[in-house]
Amino acid sequence: MSLTLKDLYFKFRDPEAIKTLNKLIHKEAAKLKEPMRVMEICGGHTHTIMKYGLKQLMPENITFIHGPGCPVCVMPKERIDHAIELAKQPDVILATLGDMIRVPGSKSSLAKVRAEGADVRPLHSTFDVLQIAKENPDKKVVFFAIGFETTTPMTAALMDRAFKEGIKNIYYHINHVLVPPPMRAIMDSGEAKINAFIGPSHVSVIIGAKSYQFLTDDYKTPVVVAGFEPVDVMDSILMLLKQKNEGRCEVEIQYKRATTWEGNVVAQKMIDKYMEVRDTFRWRGLGDIPKSALKLRDEFAEYDAEKIWADVLPNEPIDDHKMCICGDILRGLATPKDCKVFGTACTPENPLGSCMVSDEGACNAYYRYDR
Repeated sequence: MSLTLKDLYFKFRDPEAIKTLNKLIHKEAAKLKEPMRVMEICGGHTHTIMKYGLKQLMPENITFIHGPGCPVCVMPKERIDHAIELAKQPDVILATLGDMIRVPGSKSSLAKVRAEGADVRPLHSTFDVLQIAKENPDKKVVFFAIGFETTTPMTAALMDRAFKEGIKNIYYHINHVLVPPPMRAIMDSGEAKINAFIGPSHVSVIIGAKSYQFLTDDYKTPVVVAGFEPVDVMDSILMLLKQKNEGRCEVEIQYKRATTWEGNVVAQKMIDKYMEVRDTFRWRGLGDIPKSALKLRDEFAEYDAEKIWADVLPNEPIDDHKMCICGDILRGLATPKDCKVFGTACTPENPLGSCMVSDEGACNAYYRYDR
């Protein structure tokens, strides 16, 4: 009998398993001494929670708080403007992952400048950049790299392959951001009143569950690293409840089929070979966060788009649209339904803010599944 795709995911979406976990969650939640306010950091988790109605299954004393788990959503407008300006430069082909194309900058978007004649290429795979560069040796191919630790190894692997093949016309604008620093920033602010975390799935595969130990040590806040499927999320909520009721505060791994304590050490070394931590990085909604993003190492400055085109790239901070509350949503202080323009002036077809653009954005999830 052949194995189908459904065979791989069905048990993680099994209605009976979800119902059983729901009963156990309600039983454990009844023992809580205080409400559990759990933040899911990953945008993939937000979509799972909304798509499968997990929010509606929770008892009244458990609340989901949506965090800054979408790399497109947290990118400030001035960085989007960098991509737009680079795309306008003579003999430049700008390549980036698909979601970035429609994200609004301060005055335009990559989609608009592409319609005006700029050569902007949406990528299906990071390694498509190699073929673009080979087919256009007379052009400067700028890879606008974006993503959390999940996609960072692919950028490092692209650089490694390009250098080994002697490809000299690829330049890199690095916008890779790190998950643990904004988690610390959110806890330090104390605004969202979080007392539990669902740790991200694929990010944790790379950096390891050990990366969240500071949350239990410094903030006495439990963390469970969860898989993406609805059964994973429900199981993780149950694990957090048991920690609370048993007086424990630990980093636990629910997503054991892919995540380890140490993470992917080979990927970590590859990243470290080509990139290093920035002193600070401005996050949409969260402001400047120290040591929260990566940049190219100085020895690769001749391929660093930020340095090569520094004279045309804007650096002044740019605020969001005055009607958009993406910043509050990313800090866990509001939900999309608190926004006055949600689903009316702001839709996936005409987004005012980044949380509506990306498939991982909270506004996008609410628009799809909870209007």
